[in-house]
Amino acid sequence: MTNNGSVTLEGFFETTKRDLENKIIASVKDPLIVNILQSGKRLRPLVQQLCFKVCTGGKETPYRYQRSIEGSVAIELAHTASLVHDDIIDGDKTRRGKTAFHIKEGVPKALLIGHRMLSIGFNIALSHGEKIAKLYVDTWDEVLNGELQEVEYNTTELEDEENGEGMSSKSKIFKEYYKIINMKTASLFSSASKAGAIEADASGEILDILADFGREIGLAYQLADDLVDLENGEMIDSVIIPLLTRLENKTITCDSLRVRAIQRKLVKNSEEIKQLYIGEIRRHLRRSETLSKSDQIPESEYKELLMKAPSYIINRMLREIKITI
Repeated sequence: MTNNGSVTLEGFFETTKRDLENKIIASVKDPLIVNILQSGKRLRPLVQQLCFKVCTGGKETPYRYQRSIEGSVAIELAHTASLVHDDIIDGDKTRRGKTAFHIKEGVPKALLIGHRMLSIGFNIALSHGEKIAKLYVDTWDEVLNGELQEVEYNTTELEDEENGEGMSSKSKIFKEYYKIINMKTASLFSSASKAGAIEADASGEILDILADFGREIGLAYQLADDLVDLENGEMIDSVIIPLLTRLENKTITCDSLRVRAIQRKLVKNSEEIKQLYIGEIRRHLRRSETLSKSDQIPESEYKELLMKAPSYIINRMLREIKITI
């Protein structure tokens, strides 16, 4: 999409997503993978393309734009592969409103299809040059480290480190929580933002600024996602549940008793936990917006969209629970 005039953030995302869907069909020949990719929000590729436009000012050639869109397919493949594998680890039965792939096709096939997604994504990244290829590999390694740390928290009995129920204990829990969501979720947003700048031939400080910008969005996004689940009364079968067990005063070995204890604790502290999440989301949104205003980023209407994007993305998610930040 070449810029021919004023563009809104919503309009930019709609047009970019349409172009991305067309590129997925052109780039991915495996019908199973195309099916798995359906219904994704494409947030990481959208942020990537916004950073690309910020660096080109919308003055890139159609060829350069299409090549950048192709690069976004790689990040979407890596992200979706992580979801396929996550569903196996967490035992989730649905994904994006459909039966999870490992339930339909079995765990062995799901594992292999996830690896095939990564392989296709890496080949795309490799065709875009050494910088993009290394970014792809380094980011996936960071995601894997986050996955491994999450598995460790889910399978290892945690010591009872805290006896209080005040905000200070929850803040300490968040430090551990952040380590995982920073690697698992925020790293992909960061990589996507940096990749967009690299595709535009940007260099220097702007690469780090946009990488940090993406990471802040990723942190806010995961916090918002978990807040929606908690407000909807869902148990989060990932890092937050085992971390919350650190608030227990004794070890609960029976799974059913453990789940009920955690549910009671979540209900009892629901408003405090909610406000903690909101405060943390707001903090990361402010950081991302500050980064988007950097003098290193050239002035254009796309810089204006960059400033608006964090709140737009997060508030669209939070409107499900009638919260605006």
